[in-house]
Amino acid sequence: MSDLLHTISVLVEDRPGVLTRIAGLFAARGFNIDSLAVGATEQSGVSRMTIVINLEDKSLEQVTKQLNKLVNVIKIIEHDPGSAVERELMLVKVRAEGDVRARVMEIADVFRVNVVDVTHDTLTLEAAGKSEKLEALLGLLRDFGIVELSRTGRIALGRGDRGIKDRTLKVAKDA
Repeated sequence: MSDLLHTISVLVEDRPGVLTRIAGLFAARGFNIDSLAVGATEQSGVSRMTIVINLEDKSLEQVTKQLNKLVNVIKIIEHDPGSAVERELMLVKVRAEGDVRARVMEIADVFRVNVVDVTHDTLTLEAAGKSEKLEALLGLLRDFGIVELSRTGRIALGRGDRGIKDRTLKVAKDA
């Protein structure tokens, strides 16, 4: 399954409706977005979308060509596996009554996550890292009972000195 996951970064003009048009483009072609994170960049008026999609290479080429046709899209790149620093943020509220609290805090310490809220019955943890780390943490916490969970979705920056504007889209070379 992970062989078909592709992480792309898209620089867009920070305008109303851009997110809707981009999400609509994927939906119209029957592609499911696995993860979507949008935020400000170092440049005023420009936002960065990190989109994780599950599809085949030929379909990715088709999608990137369609994205490039959108007026508000400035640049698109695909991050090859291992060529980017990828992270995700997660908040998880877990049952932690009595003796269980110490066990949950031990797990938090091993995973180097922060305890950000404490009640008599729960602990809320803040974890950042690769998706695999967060999944492993959740696997251990499920035994105690997860009360609530929220994840940001993946964000990514290419490794090395070059920024997104200096990089070329892998599939664009073949197109």
